[in-house]
Amino acid sequence: MCGRYVATRRPQDLAQLFHAAEWPANEALAPNWNVAPTDDVWAVLERTPPGGGPAAASRELRPLRWGLVPTWAKEPKIGARMINARVETVHEKPAFRRAFLKRRCLLPADGFYEWQPHKDPATGKTRKQPYFIHPEDDQVMALAGLYEYWRDPAIPQDDDPAAWLMTCTIITTEATDAAGHVHPRMPLALTADHYDPWLDPTHHDADELRALLGQPAGGHLDARPVSTAVNNVRNNGPHLLDPVSP
Repeated sequence: MCGRYVATRRPQDLAQLFHAAEWPANEALAPNWNVAPTDDVWAVLERTPPGGGPAAASRELRPLRWGLVPTWAKEPKIGARMINARVETVHEKPAFRRAFLKRRCLLPADGFYEWQPHKDPATGKTRKQPYFIHPEDDQVMALAGLYEYWRDPAIPQDDDPAAWLMTCTIITTEATDAAGHVHPRMPLALTADHYDPWLDPTHHDADELRALLGQPAGGHLDARPVSTAVNNVRNNGPHLLDPVSP
């Protein structure tokens, strides 16, 4: 699974990298070295405005809440359990299958954290050692994701922005490269040549979409042990990435 990740890039830089036409300056997110479920995160997505044809679709960079809330959910708390979608079943699970066909996104990340059990030779006790896993060249990872709208029934007016919650989930796959030495699963990052077909809101062929989610992008990942300070979601800052002895 992917339960924590790092996202510190400026929205201006992300918009340029992913060719997003716009981003909401009034909703800018601070750099985050300890992104946790239910946090707001940057997402790249394409949407067609009401009444617009396929040519009217525009690419946006916007904040979404991490933890997908299905349209049929009675309350948004379920999103805390929907932070990941397995690539093997994402196209058929009730919580994700509609979003898989219609609402896909990219979630930019510097890297992600995973934990590996280690036995303390002094005490014999097992503890979990966190690792920061990231591309060797420190380029941005474009994690494959889905997004969804949830309508809050407590707000009567559809045109009230507070009536709508936009949430997202990260697609995971079997771990490869350095990540596979730490944990059996990892977030699935797409290669740049797959960005356009993945984001295209008119692309609804499930088999073709699944073909985009093959081998995780890049490989060439580096994994280094970091402080257990990352275990506490209240801790944040670049010091969380400092290497330590496992």
